[in-house]
Amino acid sequence: MNSISILASASFIENIKAFDYWLFSKVNGEWHTPFLDNVLPFCREAIFWLPFYLFLVLFVAVNYKGKGLYWIIFFILTAAVSDLLSSSVIKEYFFRVRPCHDLLLADKIRFIAAYCPQSSSFTSSHAVNHFALSMFIFMTFRKTISNRWVLIFAWAAIICYAQVYVGVHFPLDVFGGGIVGSLIGYLTSLIFNKKIGLLSL
Repeated sequence: MNSISILASASFIENIKAFDYWLFSKVNGEWHTPFLDNVLPFCREAIFWLPFYLFLVLFVAVNYKGKGLYWIIFFILTAAVSDLLSSSVIKEYFFRVRPCHDLLLADKIRFIAAYCPQSSSFTSSHAVNHFALSMFIFMTFRKTISNRWVLIFAWAAIICYAQVYVGVHFPLDVFGGGIVGSLIGYLTSLIFNKKIGLLSL
């Protein structure tokens, strides 16, 4: 690679980083309201979505019996694989300081989460996990129940937005996490649909 290519690559990376910081400053520092300040921190918590998880488990268990049990196993497997890949693999090799620990943002950030983790900011495990589950849900439900389950991605997007809003992740962290999670969910749903699959209601 010649010097011009190296400079071009470095400039491209710096432009992405600058845009990432700019977008973070907008979401975290400007696009806020008292209502969102009160709601979005809760949207990040698993217990907030516990009724939804229970609904999914009961829904497939009641309507699909044995196949529903396999669906639940794959659902849990998808969550486990996505969390393991993000927390124990990607974060170990691609360390990035979280915005709530970034000295460049110390006097600008609005930190409204309960705590700021010490782990790497890239990728956002919330993004990886929820996009993996969203993709798995959509791909296994779209033909047997309704393609309107595409709206499940809004659930994942809200959680990702909340991660940036409260100050624990940069936009690039959740964007990258969303891509990784979607690939995981697609693969697990592909295996499930091919080997087991759900029957139409």
